[in-house]
Amino acid sequence: MTTQDLLDLKQEIEEAKETCTKLEGRKETLMEQLQKKFGVKTIPAAEKKLKAMEKEIDEWDEKIETATANLETKLNDDGNESTT
Repeated sequence: MTTQDLLDLKQEIEEAKETCTKLEGRKETLMEQLQKKFGVKTIPAAEKKLKAMEKEIDEWDEKIETATANLETKLNDDGNESTT
């Protein structure tokens, strides 16, 4: 290895360290947001919370679909009665 190769390698290492530091800072920021917005402190806790939220969304979606179908049925029934 030449002196230039070593200098280039040193530069690459410094850039990698800088990138790592930036990513650590970003990770900390995101973890703080998870804590503030969703009350979770770890990635596994966030995953568990996400699954619970997805289940809740599915339940609400089903309730909305059922209510919409019931309303459409009622409106159709009421419409048929008024025309006869």
